[in-house]
Amino acid sequence: MFLSVRPIASAGSEFENFVELPYRLHRDLSNWVPPLRSDVKLLFDEKKNPFFEHAVVQAFVAERTNGKGPRLVGRIAAIHNRLANEFQDDRVGFFGFFECEDDAEAASALFEAAEAWVAARGLDTLRGPMNFSTNDDCGLLIEGFHRPPTILMPHNPPYYQRLVEGAGFHKAKDLYAYLHRPPVVPEVMVRATERIRKRTGATTRPMDMKRFEAEVELIREIYNSAWEKNWGFVPMTNHEIDHMAKQLKPVVVPEFVRFAMVDGKAVGFALALPDLNQALIRLKGRLGPWGVVKLLWLARGIRQGRVLTLGLKEGYRGVGIDVLLYHDLAAEGQKKHYESGEYSWMLEDNFAILRPLERLGAQRDKIYRVYDRPARGNGS
Repeated sequence: MFLSVRPIASAGSEFENFVELPYRLHRDLSNWVPPLRSDVKLLFDEKKNPFFEHAVVQAFVAERTNGKGPRLVGRIAAIHNRLANEFQDDRVGFFGFFECEDDAEAASALFEAAEAWVAARGLDTLRGPMNFSTNDDCGLLIEGFHRPPTILMPHNPPYYQRLVEGAGFHKAKDLYAYLHRPPVVPEVMVRATERIRKRTGATTRPMDMKRFEAEVELIREIYNSAWEKNWGFVPMTNHEIDHMAKQLKPVVVPEFVRFAMVDGKAVGFALALPDLNQALIRLKGRLGPWGVVKLLWLARGIRQGRVLTLGLKEGYRGVGIDVLLYHDLAAEGQKKHYESGEYSWMLEDNFAILRPLERLGAQRDKIYRVYDRPARGNGS
């Protein structure tokens, strides 16, 4: 069958088919959680997603044609994130939203199209998957297919690793997800956190939803100063943080957003969310007329959380305040009778974060891989 790859606009019938492809490919993949179609479309909406204030994205589709006509067999998005290049001082382009049948030729052609596009923009590396950056879901699942992903984490069939590596990509970095089941705080950690409280004078407090905008401003201040130039980190713009806060506000549990306080000042924070995927997996990617009501009803039965991020200002790292935040989040999970909590994702070599999690009783449960290959243009 004849294979073709072409760019498409992020609107119209072809884009509808782009959005729809994984729902066909993964309908029999038991642990795949169908994202809401409306959320995927919002990501690509240049007028509504502030990511496009500093980035350009081009979507591609792969089709095979026979006597019966064309069939969509794959998709990809090529991404030029100018803010990422400026902050990291590099020339890396990205790919994301990769989906493909078990078709090595089609996968390779999609990667070549994305590579040529980023190379034409003066970039020398193609990295991914990123949907669209490290501030969104990223990485290819290579270990841990035994359970569904938590909220805002990706999932893919095992054969994707073969398609990506067969196309000449090599490992850039592994990202770990740790599972804490149940989220019980061991006695050794209780004693350790009491010593940390006495030594540092630090305490933690929940988010004040009555002062939501001011609390988001605190998170903004800490977030963009805490990670500095960690591998892959891209600071979020004010508009991006506001956009994210607006989306997450309906599902925020105040006790799961904790600020570390020293002398009355916020010096760090940790953000966890109920794992809404436990409800979304039953909606098949559509809300429908009663979807919101059904989603809220299903959410009542959620018994798992995900810790998305934790950050500390410079001068307050390495003294145990991160352990204090983890401890207090786990304690809140115990109070709410949660059965498990996931900490994701962490860089494979960020031992300052990994070791405290292991002491808390969490175990590595999933590995996501980010890949690189040179961007030479036209596959040359």
